[in-house]
Amino acid sequence: MSDRTAQKRRGQRTGRHLGAHAVLLVGGVVMVSPFIYQLLATFMTNGQITSVPPTLWPTQWNLDNYIGVFTQVPFLRQMLNTVIITVLTTVATLILCALGGYAFARMRFFAKGPLFAVVLSMLMVPGTLLLIPQYQTVQSLGWLNSFAGIVVPGLVNAFGIFMMRQFFLGLPKELEEAARLDGANPGQVFWQVMLPLARPGLSALAILTALASWSSLLWPLVIVNSQDMMPLAVGLASFTGEHGSEYPSMLAAALMAMLPIMILFLVMQRQVIEGIAFSGLKG
Repeated sequence: MSDRTAQKRRGQRTGRHLGAHAVLLVGGVVMVSPFIYQLLATFMTNGQITSVPPTLWPTQWNLDNYIGVFTQVPFLRQMLNTVIITVLTTVATLILCALGGYAFARMRFFAKGPLFAVVLSMLMVPGTLLLIPQYQTVQSLGWLNSFAGIVVPGLVNAFGIFMMRQFFLGLPKELEEAARLDGANPGQVFWQVMLPLARPGLSALAILTALASWSSLLWPLVIVNSQDMMPLAVGLASFTGEHGSEYPSMLAAALMAMLPIMILFLVMQRQVIEGIAFSGLKG
């Protein structure tokens, strides 16, 4: 009787696992299908993409759309611009948000609570609400159509400070106390002890910041008016003409623009999950 019961339970568990895997497989196919169609569409003509009913498979495979990307816009220059903007924004955000998060998590200073409440309140302010004052500030500084104008307004964000604060709160205080007993000053405690331990949180914040910076459209679109200074997200808009759009070339450019950041996320996804999970352990 016990063997039959055990076999029955194993059969039930196997059935549940198969059902769960089937649901996940269907969900995965649904999520991946748009990217597969995007890849196939890069080999189609504009007429095939806009045909009714839609064409799901290219009738002739060619690389003309990929070649057209480099002839219609300065793609490599815009890719370089995007890399520079993303690297500058990510590095500066990591340093400044780590400093701010550590200060709110470990240090004591006047009006610490109210100041942190102000930081949290910034999370509820829509970015478009700050667009006009930011533009006026950048214009007065003479930073229009420049890397400084694109990067500087987004160097510090409230979410990054909050995330790093939560991470530092989860680290044991005994490590700081031991470092102070060894004669370390506050700067040494932060840079040599606490910051290396915050690597998972920094990795998560880095990939989230890089993703946001790589795909940023609205702010660069507002202050950049030269194709040589445009990032990729803005450059893709050049494929939309007055009388029509070159959808195959646009999709090819979008696919090439998406690949670097997708590879970065796939490489660092484990660190992202660990960093976000650890940051939420302590409130």
